[in-house]
Amino acid sequence: MSSPEPVVAIVAAAGSGLRLGRSSAGGPGPKALRTLAGIPLVRRSVDQLIAGGVGLCVVVCRREHREAIAASLDGAPAPWLFAEGGRTRQRSVANGLQMLPAGTRVVLVHDAARPLVPAEVVARVIAAVRAGAPVVVPAIGVADSVRILTPAASRVVDRSQLRAVQTPQGFDAELLVQAHRDAHRDDYTDDAAVCEAAGAPVLLVEGSAMAMKITQPLDFAIAETLMAGGFS
Repeated sequence: MSSPEPVVAIVAAAGSGLRLGRSSAGGPGPKALRTLAGIPLVRRSVDQLIAGGVGLCVVVCRREHREAIAASLDGAPAPWLFAEGGRTRQRSVANGLQMLPAGTRVVLVHDAARPLVPAEVVARVIAAVRAGAPVVVPAIGVADSVRILTPAASRVVDRSQLRAVQTPQGFDAELLVQAHRDAHRDDYTDDAAVCEAAGAPVLLVEGSAMAMKITQPLDFAIAETLMAGGFS
């Protein structure tokens, strides 16, 4: 019996980390190269993707950071290559899609800033795409009470109907490429929304609190604590 075709992951690592401000959390430099326990976020993300079943990573980054990212990925357990970062995240992913090998059927898109995503979440997304879902998004429930602003004041939102979305998001590769080509905007914040705008249904699967996004300086401390405590 033949093995399933390799899964390709596009790793979005072109962000500047503006919300980190002047903080030195994780060390100097762009966010993807800042570290948790001495290992850059981009390397941790790539390792977790590979552990979950990814066979090739396309790392989208700024040209001036390639040398440092290449050094951080030395010895990674699967092949990787670069794509050019764009003006927006959406443009960056579109650039990454141009690097897909011919015949790619399953593609994931992952934020390098989610370095602790469990391998089982990656595998769950891959399995759902292979089972026929065109767009798959890992998600978790919202713990906080949520209010929405109104012209007069605000009102409570039923959080039982809300989900916080994560990455990696999984896609039928042909669909994702076409959705990016047809997009009439370039400010979508995730690729599921690009495909949804093209009419594709979105399947939610179970995510994990470990797939937190490193955005603020405090997030580094939280992630380090989780790692030290052996959470997974």
